[in-house]
Amino acid sequence: MTNDIVALIDYYEKEKSIDREKVIEALENAFLSAYRKMVAGADDIEVLRAEIDTKKGGTKIYATLTVVADDDHQDKFNEVPISVARKVKAAAELDDKVEFNVTPANFGRIAVQTAKQTMMQRLRMAEKEMIYDEFKDRAGDIVSGSVRRFEKNDVMIDLGKFEARMPSRERVSTEDYNVGDRIRAYVVSVDNELRGPEIILSRSHPNFVRRLFEAEVSEISDHTVEMRGVAREAGYRTKVAVYSNDEKVDPVGACVGLRGARVKNIVRELNNEKVDIIRWSDDVAEFVTDALKPAIIRSITLDEENKVVHVTVDEEDLSKAIGRRGQNARLTAKLVDWDVQVRKDESQHEQFVARVSDAASGLAGALGLEPQLAEKLFRAGGATPDLVVQMPLDYIAAAMEISEEEAKTVLEKARIATGGGEPEAAAAEPEAVAEEVAAEEPAAEESEAPVEEESAASVATTEE
Repeated sequence: MTNDIVALIDYYEKEKSIDREKVIEALENAFLSAYRKMVAGADDIEVLRAEIDTKKGGTKIYATLTVVADDDHQDKFNEVPISVARKVKAAAELDDKVEFNVTPANFGRIAVQTAKQTMMQRLRMAEKEMIYDEFKDRAGDIVSGSVRRFEKNDVMIDLGKFEARMPSRERVSTEDYNVGDRIRAYVVSVDNELRGPEIILSRSHPNFVRRLFEAEVSEISDHTVEMRGVAREAGYRTKVAVYSNDEKVDPVGACVGLRGARVKNIVRELNNEKVDIIRWSDDVAEFVTDALKPAIIRSITLDEENKVVHVTVDEEDLSKAIGRRGQNARLTAKLVDWDVQVRKDESQHEQFVARVSDAASGLAGALGLEPQLAEKLFRAGGATPDLVVQMPLDYIAAAMEISEEEAKTVLEKARIATGGGEPEAAAAEPEAVAEEVAAEEPAAEESEAPVEEESAASVATTEE
């Protein structure tokens, strides 16, 4: 027993860093509990004390009793006759308190077994109290440890003398952990619950990125550069807004470092998570424009009453502004604390539609067509009567969704509009027109556009 007690005290003092006094106090309370269970009527004793010899390992139990007259002895558990008391303390008087050694003969061996559970419970509580005292002021710091085990989806981290918990909600979904892996994490809180203090860690908290920047960028630690905001979707993308109190210091450049050395170290710690560093601006429009890069903003309007930013971009920049799974716009909204609405610029499309409509209207007037038919003909390539007369008859019919007879009428009107003459004259001598076209083919190659148009008109007449 002697060796057990001495070894136990040394173990908790050296390995668990628990004060020697607390270990001894826990042992004394455990032995008192064991004594009360062993000795009948011991629960009625009001004052009991355990004394442990830390060198020899011996344990003694003392009861403090009140001295009463020999004929007035009624409570045998808390009172002692004066005649008995004077055998222990010769100067004892009535109502004095005299301490008696009440240790049972076989108390040592039995007590160690009985006191073990109580003692371990008290020592665990003492250990947790020590954890709370040491870590209560470290909330918000980064600590290093190794993965010890898993409890469902929670990860238990060994911090050396202490153990911490990283709940599933604080894990990064894209990261996998194995027993023995060394990791760094952010101390979210130290909870002092009924079961004792518990250290809660996180790798997904936005402040984890903040602390990494403070450790890596000296300008942030000396407050030359401020981090005005951090928005994060852990494992995918983070946006950081920085501001410089010194006009000579570029906040973005300070965070990036020479050849990106500083930000690369942070990205490596975050397992290649994308990190965007943005210059902070009090102008919401300017800040949002920088935050949505590389997308080019066409226009931006602010609804200050509802705190909504309406952003317009070209269609090719729409995916850049929104980002993968909407991350770019969503993180920008978190960073600026406004709702960011991104939509594509419809003005170019509207201008194109208007030009098509105007041109189709002109074509409808020139050929006497309905606007819908003129637009179909325009979209098929017949932008002008000159181009229409070069189009095959069956192509015109298919493009305008009309019969070939109606298409022939459209083609004849196009010839008239281009000054090609009456259709009857063109149709009267198709063979002569064809011979004329064949004879003039060499000249047509060297002639200007009007000659080519006339040849095409002649070929169309021949086909008719």
